[in-house]
Amino acid sequence: MKTILLTGFEPFGGEPLNPSWEAVRRLDGQHLGEQHLIRAVRLSCVFDLALAELEAELTQHQPVLVLAVGQAGGRCELSLERVAINLDDARIPDNAGAQPIDRPIVADGPAAYFTTLPIKAMVLALREAGLPAAVSYSAGTYVCNHLFYGLMHRIARDGLRCRGGFLHIPYLPEQAARQPTGAPSMSLTQIVQGLTIGLDAALNHEQDLAIGGGTTH
Repeated sequence: MKTILLTGFEPFGGEPLNPSWEAVRRLDGQHLGEQHLIRAVRLSCVFDLALAELEAELTQHQPVLVLAVGQAGGRCELSLERVAINLDDARIPDNAGAQPIDRPIVADGPAAYFTTLPIKAMVLALREAGLPAAVSYSAGTYVCNHLFYGLMHRIARDGLRCRGGFLHIPYLPEQAARQPTGAPSMSLTQIVQGLTIGLDAALNHEQDLAIGGGTTH
Protein backbone atom coordinates (compact mmCIF):
# COMPACT_ATOMS: atom_id res chain seq x y z
CA MET A 1 0.00 0.00 0.00
CA LYS A 2 1.40 3.40 -1.02
CA THR A 3 1.07 6.39 1.30
CA ILE A 4 -0.28 9.84 0.55
CA LEU A 5 0.75 12.34 3.22
CA LEU A 6 -1.55 15.27 4.00
CA THR A 7 -0.41 17.97 6.40
CA GLY A 8 -2.39 20.71 8.13
CA PHE A 9 -1.41 23.38 10.62
CA GLU A 10 -2.37 24.15 14.18
CA PRO A 11 -4.34 27.40 14.73
CA PHE A 12 -2.42 30.68 14.57
CA GLY A 13 -3.00 34.41 14.61
CA GLY A 14 -5.56 34.22 17.41
CA GLU A 15 -7.90 31.83 15.58
CA PRO A 16 -9.43 29.00 17.68
CA LEU A 17 -9.08 26.53 14.81
CA ASN A 18 -7.26 26.05 11.53
CA PRO A 19 -9.36 24.75 8.61
CA SER A 20 -6.34 23.02 7.10
CA TRP A 21 -6.11 20.58 10.00
CA GLU A 22 -9.87 20.29 10.38
CA ALA A 23 -10.06 19.20 6.74
CA VAL A 24 -7.09 16.86 6.38
CA ARG A 25 -7.74 14.97 9.61
CA ARG A 26 -11.09 13.82 8.24
CA LEU A 27 -9.25 11.89 5.54
CA ASP A 28 -6.72 10.22 7.84
CA GLY A 29 -6.75 6.45 7.39
CA GLN A 30 -8.94 6.50 4.31
CA HIS A 31 -8.08 4.71 1.09
CA LEU A 32 -7.94 6.38 -2.28
CA GLY A 33 -8.50 3.60 -4.76
CA GLU A 34 -7.01 0.20 -4.06
CA GLN A 35 -3.37 1.21 -3.80
CA HIS A 36 -3.18 4.39 -1.72
CA LEU A 37 -3.65 5.10 1.98
CA ILE A 38 -4.00 8.66 3.27
CA ARG A 39 -2.15 9.74 6.39
CA ALA A 40 -2.85 13.17 7.89
CA VAL A 41 -0.60 14.97 10.36
CA ARG A 42 -0.82 18.30 12.20
CA LEU A 43 2.23 20.54 12.08
CA SER A 44 3.21 23.44 14.30
CA CYS A 45 2.79 26.94 12.92
CA VAL A 46 6.39 27.65 13.81
CA PHE A 47 9.28 28.39 11.47
CA ASP A 48 11.90 25.59 11.38
CA LEU A 49 9.92 23.37 13.76
CA ALA A 50 7.27 22.72 11.10
CA LEU A 51 10.00 21.53 8.74
CA ALA A 52 11.55 19.30 11.39
CA GLU A 53 8.16 17.72 12.03
CA LEU A 54 7.63 17.22 8.30
CA GLU A 55 11.06 15.60 7.96
CA ALA A 56 10.11 13.05 10.61
CA GLU A 57 6.84 12.24 8.83
CA LEU A 58 8.58 11.82 5.48
CA THR A 59 11.04 9.41 7.05
CA GLN A 60 8.32 7.44 8.81
CA HIS A 61 5.75 7.18 6.01
CA GLN A 62 7.89 7.29 2.83
CA PRO A 63 4.98 8.82 0.88
CA VAL A 64 4.65 8.84 -2.89
CA LEU A 65 2.73 12.13 -2.76
CA VAL A 66 2.65 14.97 -0.24
CA LEU A 67 0.04 17.72 -0.22
CA ALA A 68 0.59 20.33 2.46
CA VAL A 69 -2.48 22.43 3.26
CA GLY A 70 -2.71 25.84 4.89
CA GLN A 71 -5.20 28.58 5.70
CA ALA A 72 -5.24 31.72 3.55
CA GLY A 73 -7.86 34.01 5.05
CA GLY A 74 -9.26 36.33 2.39
CA ARG A 75 -8.95 33.90 -0.51
CA CYS A 76 -12.20 32.76 -2.07
CA GLU A 77 -11.07 29.55 -3.74
CA LEU A 78 -8.94 26.45 -3.38
CA SER A 79 -5.52 27.78 -4.39
CA LEU A 80 -2.98 25.30 -5.68
CA GLU A 81 0.44 26.88 -5.32
CA ARG A 82 2.88 26.70 -8.19
CA VAL A 83 6.05 28.14 -6.67
CA ALA A 84 7.79 28.35 -3.29
CA ILE A 85 10.43 31.02 -2.77
CA ASN A 86 13.52 30.87 -0.58
CA LEU A 87 12.44 33.63 1.79
CA ASP A 88 11.00 34.06 5.26
CA ASP A 89 9.51 37.52 5.78
CA ALA A 90 6.92 37.30 8.55
CA ARG A 91 4.23 39.97 8.95
CA ILE A 92 3.26 38.50 12.33
CA PRO A 93 5.17 36.27 14.79
CA ASP A 94 4.72 32.53 14.56
CA ASN A 95 3.31 30.53 17.46
CA ALA A 96 6.70 30.51 19.18
CA GLY A 97 7.12 34.28 18.87
CA ALA A 98 9.66 34.16 16.03
CA GLN A 99 9.36 36.75 13.29
CA PRO A 100 12.17 36.30 10.74
CA ILE A 101 12.62 39.17 8.32
CA ASP A 102 14.25 38.77 4.90
CA ARG A 103 15.84 35.45 5.87
CA PRO A 104 16.55 32.64 3.40
CA ILE A 105 14.93 29.33 4.28
CA VAL A 106 17.97 27.42 3.03
CA ALA A 107 21.14 29.51 2.97
CA ASP A 108 22.61 27.91 -0.14
CA GLY A 109 19.33 26.84 -1.71
CA PRO A 110 17.94 27.94 -5.07
CA ALA A 111 15.75 31.02 -5.26
CA ALA A 112 12.61 28.97 -5.84
CA TYR A 113 11.11 25.54 -6.41
CA PHE A 114 8.11 24.62 -8.50
CA THR A 115 5.53 22.10 -7.36
CA THR A 116 5.76 18.65 -8.90
CA LEU A 117 2.01 18.07 -8.71
CA PRO A 118 -0.18 18.40 -11.83
CA ILE A 119 -1.90 21.47 -10.44
CA LYS A 120 -3.67 22.53 -13.65
CA ALA A 121 -5.25 19.10 -13.95
CA MET A 122 -6.24 19.32 -10.29
CA VAL A 123 -7.79 22.76 -10.74
CA LEU A 124 -9.74 21.56 -13.78
CA ALA A 125 -11.10 18.58 -11.86
CA LEU A 126 -12.14 20.81 -8.97
CA ARG A 127 -13.91 23.28 -11.23
CA GLU A 128 -15.70 20.51 -13.09
CA ALA A 129 -17.01 19.35 -9.71
CA GLY A 130 -18.40 22.83 -9.06
CA LEU A 131 -15.72 23.97 -6.60
CA PRO A 132 -13.93 27.31 -7.04
CA ALA A 133 -10.24 26.67 -7.64
CA ALA A 134 -7.24 28.35 -9.24
CA VAL A 135 -3.49 28.17 -9.72
CA SER A 136 -1.71 30.59 -7.38
CA TYR A 137 1.71 32.08 -8.00
CA SER A 138 2.43 33.24 -4.46
CA ALA A 139 2.40 31.10 -1.34
CA GLY A 140 3.32 34.15 0.72
CA THR A 141 6.39 34.47 2.94
CA TYR A 142 5.05 33.00 6.19
CA VAL A 143 5.15 29.45 7.57
CA CYS A 144 3.13 28.03 4.64
CA ASN A 145 5.74 29.05 2.08
CA HIS A 146 8.49 28.02 4.50
CA LEU A 147 7.06 24.51 4.66
CA PHE A 148 6.37 24.30 0.93
CA TYR A 149 9.93 25.34 0.07
CA GLY A 150 11.39 22.98 2.65
CA LEU A 151 9.34 20.08 1.30
CA MET A 152 10.46 20.65 -2.28
CA HIS A 153 14.07 21.15 -1.17
CA ARG A 154 14.04 17.83 0.67
CA ILE A 155 12.56 16.04 -2.34
CA ALA A 156 15.16 17.56 -4.68
CA ARG A 157 18.13 17.22 -2.31
CA ASP A 158 17.54 13.60 -1.42
CA GLY A 159 16.12 12.46 -4.74
CA LEU A 160 12.92 11.23 -3.13
CA ARG A 161 10.51 9.35 -5.36
CA CYS A 162 7.73 11.57 -4.22
CA ARG A 163 5.68 14.41 -5.70
CA GLY A 164 4.86 17.38 -3.55
CA GLY A 165 2.90 20.60 -3.43
CA PHE A 166 0.85 23.04 -1.39
CA LEU A 167 -2.83 23.99 -1.24
CA HIS A 168 -4.17 27.15 0.36
CA ILE A 169 -7.79 27.07 1.50
CA PRO A 170 -10.24 29.81 2.56
CA TYR A 171 -11.67 30.47 6.00
CA LEU A 172 -14.49 28.32 7.27
CA PRO A 173 -17.82 30.21 7.52
CA GLU A 174 -17.55 30.54 11.30
CA GLN A 175 -14.13 32.16 10.91
CA ALA A 176 -15.35 34.55 8.21
CA ALA A 177 -18.25 35.59 10.45
CA ARG A 178 -15.77 36.80 13.07
CA GLN A 179 -13.96 39.14 10.66
CA PRO A 180 -14.85 42.83 11.13
CA THR A 181 -15.86 43.31 7.50
CA GLY A 182 -16.56 39.69 6.60
CA ALA A 183 -14.46 37.49 4.35
CA PRO A 184 -14.84 34.76 1.74
CA SER A 185 -15.34 31.27 3.13
CA MET A 186 -15.88 27.66 2.15
CA SER A 187 -17.62 24.89 4.07
CA LEU A 188 -15.59 22.11 5.61
CA THR A 189 -17.56 19.58 3.56
CA GLN A 190 -16.55 21.31 0.34
CA ILE A 191 -12.91 21.55 1.37
CA VAL A 192 -12.74 17.84 2.22
CA GLN A 193 -14.46 17.05 -1.07
CA GLY A 194 -11.93 19.24 -2.85
CA LEU A 195 -9.02 17.44 -1.23
CA THR A 196 -10.33 14.07 -2.39
CA ILE A 197 -10.97 15.29 -5.93
CA GLY A 198 -7.59 17.01 -6.14
CA LEU A 199 -5.67 13.99 -4.90
CA ASP A 200 -7.50 11.70 -7.30
CA ALA A 201 -6.60 14.00 -10.20
CA ALA A 202 -2.97 14.08 -9.08
CA LEU A 203 -2.77 10.31 -9.03
CA ASN A 204 -4.30 10.09 -12.48
CA HIS A 205 -1.99 12.62 -14.15
CA GLU A 206 1.73 11.94 -14.24
CA GLN A 207 2.09 14.99 -16.49
CA ASP A 208 0.19 18.22 -16.05
CA LEU A 209 -2.26 19.54 -18.64
CA ALA A 210 -1.03 22.15 -21.12
CA ILE A 211 -3.84 24.61 -20.48
CA GLY A 212 -3.82 28.27 -19.53
CA GLY A 213 -3.63 29.03 -15.85
CA GLY A 214 -1.57 32.18 -15.61
CA THR A 215 -2.47 35.72 -14.60
CA THR A 216 -2.24 39.13 -16.26
CA HIS A 217 -1.14 40.96 -13.11
